[in-house]
Amino acid sequence: MFRSLVLAATLAIATPAMAEPVKFAVTDIEGLEVLQQEFGAFEAALEKTAGVEIDLFPVNSRTAAVEAMNADQVDLVLTGPAEYVVIKELTDPEIVVAWQRPDYFSQIVVLADGPIKDVTDLKGKTVTFGSVGSTSQHLGPAQALADLGLSYGADYDPQIISRNVAIEALIRGDVQGVGMNLSHLKKIRSAFPDTAFTVVARGRDLPNDILVARKDMDPAVVEKIKGAFLENGADLMTAILSGDDNQKYDGGFFLTEIKDSDYDYVRSMYETIGVDSKSFVGN
Repeated sequence: MFRSLVLAATLAIATPAMAEPVKFAVTDIEGLEVLQQEFGAFEAALEKTAGVEIDLFPVNSRTAAVEAMNADQVDLVLTGPAEYVVIKELTDPEIVVAWQRPDYFSQIVVLADGPIKDVTDLKGKTVTFGSVGSTSQHLGPAQALADLGLSYGADYDPQIISRNVAIEALIRGDVQGVGMNLSHLKKIRSAFPDTAFTVVARGRDLPNDILVARKDMDPAVVEKIKGAFLENGADLMTAILSGDDNQKYDGGFFLTEIKDSDYDYVRSMYETIGVDSKSFVGN
């Protein structure tokens, strides 16, 4: 009996505890069902290539993602550049890898046959922006105008209006410019085939979406995940593109040489609209 107890104790010490699954969240997807539809194939591919168990973890807001990271309930968070700079302030996460979105830039769209022929013609006019706090629909377009000399809220009247409603207002002449990204413009041209649109301001390419790890996550696991993106990026991208919403990454790459300072341009956007980057816009 004594020898049996000693053997059992020895085995308990020698056998490592089962590793906890790595919890993976995405800030702009709500609900587990949608998260599984978009990232189920990626979850399986990352498990295979990194050699760690991955569990998809739904969050209903970017604030919920921060709270989950600080409570050690989630390990990895995929988020956009505007959200990242706030998450950096609130949780100090480690950058894992950037997810490139080709042709990811902001612009100001006007009627091709309308009175606005140059960005300076927007002075004193109304310019609308989409989802409040969005990198490409709000912060980016505002920064594009600022880079060309138009101050937010001073040289023009900024309004937050949903994109399709804003386009209808543009056609009626109620507003004079609409901020959006390239994929939005393509959808608008398809939805309003009888109207010609043109761009009077285009911002620089925006920083990439970014995958971050909570600051006290096991460094060895973080390195396994980084290695998976570095060595098996093509397979992981194929898995990502099985999701409809993830088509925005088509043609892009996973970038591992990323620094926090690469997102200083986004921080300047917060300054442009007069908001502290220590909290999410609109919260």
